Amino acid sequence: MTNTSPHDNIVTPSKTSPIGFVGIGNMGFAMMARLTELGWQCASYDIDPLQNQKAQQMGTQVMNSAADIGTQCRIRFVVVVNAEQVHEVLWGHCGMISTSQPGDVIYLCPTLGPMDVESIAKRAQKQGVSVVDSPMSGGPVRAREGQMSLMLAAPNKLLQQHQVLLDDITFQRFVISETPSDAAKTKLANNLLAAINLAGISEVLAMAQSWGLNAQTTLDVMQASSGQSWIGQDRMQRALHNDFAPRAHTSLLAKDTRLALQACVEMQLKPPALGQLATQHFEQACKGGYQDKDDASLFLQAGGKPLPAI
Repeated sequence: MTNTSPHDNIVTPSKTSPIGFVGIGNMGFAMMARLTELGWQCASYDIDPLQNQKAQQMGTQVMNSAADIGTQCRIRFVVVVNAEQVHEVLWGHCGMISTSQPGDVIYLCPTLGPMDVESIAKRAQKQGVSVVDSPMSGGPVRAREGQMSLMLAAPNKLLQQHQVLLDDITFQRFVISETPSDAAKTKLANNLLAAINLAGISEVLAMAQSWGLNAQTTLDVMQASSGQSWIGQDRMQRALHNDFAPRAHTSLLAKDTRLALQACVEMQLKPPALGQLATQHFEQACKGGYQDKDDASLFLQAGGKPLPAI
């Protein structure tokens, strides 16, 4: 173990050195595919054989463990689901930190609680590894096109040194602060509002149907008027066409709303009332069997009905 400051010798990204990805689900794979297309070498580790097969077909070097990623890649993106998985891939059996060097950089992309991010960053720093608090938003299609939103909390020196890599990942970047956990807070605020919007439009569109209105026409009016929301248009368009294949699982936004309320409790703040209601809607949807479906399934939870197939 070393007490070297991770900001003294930050590794610089290069297309001749592989960028590592631990977790290549919908978002991780899309990010990696974009970098590969732009000429970056990539290596990946995932527990899903199908994703590994897709990565190999794309020309990615598939590794056997997170520790192998640590050996081969000095810059890594961790794109798993929750704090437990982050701890496992960093410090668990064959964890990435065991093969890290001072100056290595880890981009922490899951939606996590602020206290978890702060703890992970401090623990990694003791071993000379910089953690960039870097949650993302926008879905795999926008990630693949370089249009997803990426929130960043890290030293400005590091971000400037990594600008060429970040430019290729997405042009839609928001530097929140130099304090790990601030990007996590921003992401939770965004996701709580997304959940409120999605719960609201699901209920209102289902109500419009019960009034005898054409749901598609009603949605079109909403999206051209004061009721417009990006997540409403994106999810309800799919819901009306009976498309609930998971791009963003209902369980994920359910997790994120819980984390937002938990953060309020940890900071001794009163949770937003609408946020609490949205959290309840997502909990009910998960209990109703929609946890593994796309979160457009909140429309079904609210009593909405997809349009008849043409």
